[in-house]
Amino acid sequence: MTEMSFSVPLSDIIRQFSLEEVYLPCDPAQVQITSTDVLRPGLQLTGYFDHYDSTRIQIVGMVEYSYIKTLPDEQVINVFEALFSTGAPALVLTRGLEVVPGILQTAKAHNIPILRTEQSTSAFMSALIAYLNKELAPRITRHGVLVEIYGEGVLILGESGIGKSEIAIELVKRGHRLVADDAVDIRKVSAISLIGSSPKVIRHFIELRGIGIIDVKRIFGIGAVKDTEKIDLIIHLESWQQGKAYDRLGLVDEYTNLLGIDIPSLVVPVSPGRNLAVILEVAAMNIRQKRMGYNAAEALNNRLIAEMNGGNQFDDGF
Repeated sequence: MTEMSFSVPLSDIIRQFSLEEVYLPCDPAQVQITSTDVLRPGLQLTGYFDHYDSTRIQIVGMVEYSYIKTLPDEQVINVFEALFSTGAPALVLTRGLEVVPGILQTAKAHNIPILRTEQSTSAFMSALIAYLNKELAPRITRHGVLVEIYGEGVLILGESGIGKSEIAIELVKRGHRLVADDAVDIRKVSAISLIGSSPKVIRHFIELRGIGIIDVKRIFGIGAVKDTEKIDLIIHLESWQQGKAYDRLGLVDEYTNLLGIDIPSLVVPVSPGRNLAVILEVAAMNIRQKRMGYNAAEALNNRLIAEMNGGNQFDDGF
């Protein structure tokens, strides 16, 4: 398992949000954005720079622009000289605002890209932050298979050769979708969510021992694949071990921690004759029921308790 830090080039942001290039001192592909946060320089325009983070994209909206327009030209230059001298990856003007000459002059002096969008400030900021959170999210790569089963993202882990890819193909034949085979890139996109995807070079391909590499999208159609999926359940496959006590009731929930987030998980033993594709389908439906508030193991346990207490009324949870 490897953990890495990431950056996103400014050129990708320009392309993603169709930003107008007002001033570019260099190739935007060389400007790397490393912070998921952005900044509207309100206090900074008044000269307060404590806790100022120069790695953030600066955004000037109508409020900041209206204040700047009240300043004399010389003061505008002084304000942005102080702002740009500490560095900034770029400044974006929202609502199609005109560039004040003093801003452009100081941007050229410090090689700060100036961009513009017609979007409102709030809409652009929220979209940009969401994009940066995805692109710069902490991530790891795990050896496994990620499939979507009935809308649930199921990450299948296990030793090489245990049959993960074969299970994935069987699930695809049953109408479910492949996200990644062999290597799964996992991103932490929020405090409670993990998103899995495949490395681009092997996306939609799967390896079957004895057959080789197949293209799932071309064989089964575009509806058989998906680029990304939230990870809702982790299945650990292991060879059946005689004498090992496997969970047969499910009263105790188990979790696997990835990137600081606990994901519900199950250990499923592999042995000849077990239809693992069907088992994983049932596991996916069962985890959805639990999330909706119904636990079959607890319902059965309550029935048994009621029976022992002489009761005859059962609550099935529906």
